[in-house]
Amino acid sequence: MLNNKIKFNLLLLASFLTVSPVFAAKSAEAVKALKPALAPVTGLKAQDMPYDVGGAVLLTWDAEAAAPEGTLYRVFVSSLEAGGWLQTAAFASGEKMSKDMGLPFWAWKARGGMHALNVELNNIYGDFKDGPVFHFKITKVKGTVAAESETASSATVSNWFRLDRLNNLVLLIVIIVIFFWAVSHARRKGLFIRRIAGLDAIDEAIGRATEMGKPIFYVPGIGSMGSISTIASAFILGEVSKKVAQYDSQIKVPHYDPIVMTVCKEVVKQSYMEAGRPDSYREDINHFVSADQFSYAASVDGMISREKPAACFYMGYFMAESLLLAEVGATSGAIQIAGTDVEHQLPFFFTACDYTLIGEELYAAGAYLSKEPMLLSALKVQDFGKLVVMVSVFFGMILVALGAKFGWDGFVQGLLHLFRNY
Repeated sequence: MLNNKIKFNLLLLASFLTVSPVFAAKSAEAVKALKPALAPVTGLKAQDMPYDVGGAVLLTWDAEAAAPEGTLYRVFVSSLEAGGWLQTAAFASGEKMSKDMGLPFWAWKARGGMHALNVELNNIYGDFKDGPVFHFKITKVKGTVAAESETASSATVSNWFRLDRLNNLVLLIVIIVIFFWAVSHARRKGLFIRRIAGLDAIDEAIGRATEMGKPIFYVPGIGSMGSISTIASAFILGEVSKKVAQYDSQIKVPHYDPIVMTVCKEVVKQSYMEAGRPDSYREDINHFVSADQFSYAASVDGMISREKPAACFYMGYFMAESLLLAEVGATSGAIQIAGTDVEHQLPFFFTACDYTLIGEELYAAGAYLSKEPMLLSALKVQDFGKLVVMVSVFFGMILVALGAKFGWDGFVQGLLHLFRNY
């Protein structure tokens, strides 16, 4: 019995010694499988970022065909020969590809199987001048395993020409050529501008005021001199003042802003001189009322109620005071012509005024009244720009829709690049 137990134990020990190396080898393979070795990044190149104002470096390197899931790239930069590394970016292996650079096709050739990263050094080291050489490396990380690339170096340079904005340059040249053609054509034959009833009625309103011997009120609104509508109003005031001087009538211009008043004084004085009536100009034509919105409106309403003008012009930037002014002018029996680019005030002018200039008609008024070739040409160039935008949007929608349907991805991207403002 004892011999049988000894034999059994010896047999068990022999079996254990035979199987143990097999399990040990499999365990080592399992541990090795849990921590696979990572291939380092290859083909890392650093160069100055093309078509920029400096302070940026373009990094490119080979993309791994089948990167393990969860692999990350960490980009480091240093201004020192050794050490001093700062992490500037971290992203997954499928991101920051060459096709994602965001540059147009004429300035950047997207290459398949390549990563590309624009490193903005100004965001890391603050504002600095071009010249120093910076060093870059990329660490590939998967879990606790990491592999570093070789170091690449580059300096930054300020480029004198933005090739990526070539489409904007071409468009600018086309607009300039059209502008000078329009100026030449306007001087030789004139340019057609559609009839604007509100501006044609200015002569009628001034003539009526002259016949009745009553004054004309011109209200430039409550905008500052930086407002486009106020600038347009100053142009119109110049033309109205010139006609008033020719008819030897009276005009009064109450102001909300003292700077606008100063500019309008010079405009009116110049108009009287151009009309050959400088002796008829008076300094009190333009006068300051108040810089408070409703105090200004109440004061002007009082003037209109007392003096009963034959014509009232409301041109410029208006807010809640628009109806207060126009309603009082309507009750005094005056011909009223208004114009503003504030769309939510237009209904009040429509209701209370005889004629209303809508939006851009206010901007066109100066060219319409003066017939100045330069102003007419600028107006025509703006119309050309609007035409280009409308035609581009119309055909662009059709072409993009066809491209999406038939899978013309390259064509669609190229079309979008043409009309993109880089």
